[in-house]
Amino acid sequence: MGREVQRERAERQRARAALHAAVAERRAGHGVAGGVHDQAGEVDPARRLGPAQIDVVAQLAVSTVLLGGIYALIAVGLTLIFGIMRVVNFAHGEFLMLGMYLAFFAFTRQGLDPYVVLPISIPIFYGVGWLVYVLIMRGVIHASHNVQIFTTVGLSTALQNVALVLWTGDFRVIRPWHSSVVLRVAGTAFNLSQVVAWAVAVALTVALIAFMKWTHTGRVMRATAQDRDAATLMGIDTDRVYRLTFAIGIACVGAAGVLVSPLYAAYPQAGLQFVTLAYVVVVLGGLGDMAGAMLGSLIVAAVEVGGSYIFGAAWKEVFYFVLFIGVLVFRPAGIFGQRGAETLGA
Repeated sequence: MGREVQRERAERQRARAALHAAVAERRAGHGVAGGVHDQAGEVDPARRLGPAQIDVVAQLAVSTVLLGGIYALIAVGLTLIFGIMRVVNFAHGEFLMLGMYLAFFAFTRQGLDPYVVLPISIPIFYGVGWLVYVLIMRGVIHASHNVQIFTTVGLSTALQNVALVLWTGDFRVIRPWHSSVVLRVAGTAFNLSQVVAWAVAVALTVALIAFMKWTHTGRVMRATAQDRDAATLMGIDTDRVYRLTFAIGIACVGAAGVLVSPLYAAYPQAGLQFVTLAYVVVVLGGLGDMAGAMLGSLIVAAVEVGGSYIFGAAWKEVFYFVLFIGVLVFRPAGIFGQRGAETLGA
């Protein structure tokens, strides 16, 4: 009898360890706490499944795919802005944070599901991005990289402090109905919110790549990215291209903030953990390469999930930053980028 109890307990611990690597199971030690991770009320499918056996390899693979899809949407906006404007937007994560707050207040005050808010959030953040470009970024687009960095870091700090003043530093958590719906497929367990967030993130990312590749506006944007002086001589309004680029990039990350709101807590510094990952993804995939950003997001997700399972969540960031540094040293253009792009700005 005692052996059966021990076996059952071991199975539960194994299932929980695998699930902690999933999107909704990020640890408090990585900047998210206050009722989201390892607290009462967390979304833990393993606890609801009881002693059910969960195949660890399959679970880790599914967790990697789900996490990678969300990271791709966050990173693709960042790489789009850099690839065309040659600006590293250090305030990128703060717009994701604003998207999380938008979903939180829409849910708590209007009763709107975050995924119902998503179609509204995209034009809202598109307009926000357009306005920020006109008021702030236009003045530094041709300035030195140092000026651009100071400007975006200052914008990041300002947005964090505005959020802190308006909404305090409390962790804001929402639990829509789909966050408690557990799905079991082929020995894996995950909640419906993860699947919906992944599906929408991948759809938006693929749609953006298709837009850039097959539409006239996308070709104009790519032409500006290749050589803005030549694009100007050919009659392209590069200022309009930059406005459009920045607006689309902010719309992407704002939508990502709404998508992750059922999975993570909203607080003024919530964007930092995501934008750090986005930088790693962008460098791995190649600066300005959106398809590379998708592949880079899967690599980062795999390293994070595998590192969390084998060594514990406290070590996962160590591994993908080691990978990040290795790529910078041995292949600065990124794993999927062309050699020389890091110096030519291509």
